[in-house]
Amino acid sequence: MAIGETLDCTLASAPSTATLHEAAGRRGALPSHLKPIDPAMRLLGPALPVRCPAGDNLWIHRALAEAKTGDVLVIDCGPGDEFGYWGEIMATAAIARGIAGLVITGGVRDSLALIALGLPTFAGRVCIQGTGKDPASDGAVGETIRVGGVAVRTGDLVVGDADGVLILPAEEGDRVLAAGRERDRKEESILEKVRAGALTLDVYNL
Repeated sequence: MAIGETLDCTLASAPSTATLHEAAGRRGALPSHLKPIDPAMRLLGPALPVRCPAGDNLWIHRALAEAKTGDVLVIDCGPGDEFGYWGEIMATAAIARGIAGLVITGGVRDSLALIALGLPTFAGRVCIQGTGKDPASDGAVGETIRVGGVAVRTGDLVVGDADGVLILPAEEGDRVLAAGRERDRKEESILEKVRAGALTLDVYNL
């Protein structure tokens, strides 16, 4: 089954990022400060990597034009943390184009409007400082980027929830999702024992 087909049918029931991180051999976790602007937001979809210069969001507008339905924009803003690269207008445009969500190392603004719109938005911070749009700026759409040491390629699986964001190589997505579901089943049996009074030392044979 193609990864896109898998994502469509598993969004609501996908294992947590923590579970998938363990199932993936503890690989792929993005820096812990990247969190959803609303803890209820969840994200699952293929990555479209974007690189933009500090304080300039023109390449994000270009990514909006190139993105396919279901894509997740994963944006590296380099050292430019203290800017609000994304707001209500861009989120509205993303929803109209069927984009599945956003992960951005920099800031977003219009946070209450973004929460109301409901597009899964994972950001390094909320920041009101505006950005420029220099046509000569150095950026890219679709090229591999690195976020906190994790490579993000076009089509890689992006998973996000209240605990953080995970990147899985496209070719490993289905396998790790299946392993995560199996891990959840095993943990449910552990929870049943703990609820009944078992010590975690005994459950884990520590």
